[in-house]
Amino acid sequence: MCGVIEAVVFDLDGVLVDSEPVWEQVRRQVVAEHGGHWLAEAQRRLMGMSTSEWARYLSADLGVGLAPDRVATLVIERMAARYADHLPLMPGAVEAARRMADRWPLGLASSSPRVLIDAVLDPAALRPLFAATLSTEEVARGKPAPDVYLAVAARLGVRADRCVAVEDSSNGLRSADGAGMRVIAVPRPLYPPDPGALGLARLVLTSLADLTPAAIAALE
Repeated sequence: MCGVIEAVVFDLDGVLVDSEPVWEQVRRQVVAEHGGHWLAEAQRRLMGMSTSEWARYLSADLGVGLAPDRVATLVIERMAARYADHLPLMPGAVEAARRMADRWPLGLASSSPRVLIDAVLDPAALRPLFAATLSTEEVARGKPAPDVYLAVAARLGVRADRCVAVEDSSNGLRSADGAGMRVIAVPRPLYPPDPGALGLARLVLTSLADLTPAAIAALE
């Protein structure tokens, strides 16, 4: 027995909202427009980074000729505009969150900045389901460090090892596992996690339709 599960913590990007293709398109545009060079491994490395981390990466490693704070502003403004035009919720995201909220308090541990968390939760009417939401902007280190998951557990008033985390990316899976949470992976085929990171998951699902209270309770 692993112990009673007392809360469920969701990632946002790639789990509740199909944002990774949008992030990649927007960042590629900014890199191309400002003299940078997109690298083959860029998207994989960027997934899970905090805003300050990915802005520095675009500026320094990808050669964007702008200061990191300006890079961040450009990308986030374009992301918000894309969400306002069309919010790409993952199939079954709202229903899965509601199923979980009927049984456990929910947390959100996201690498997105607060403005983009709000741009998803409010239009989708998801905010009332979450007892605690945090951006990696609000902790010391982004994923794969465990900071954001530990902070969400603290806000929920639940020990991290009594939480289940729902993640998709390599950095996210490592972050949740590092916090001591039981990890469920819902990987995206277009952006698959590293095998080593996926191996940290107690359960791997093909879609949010399979995220049920019974599946989570089986991890206890």
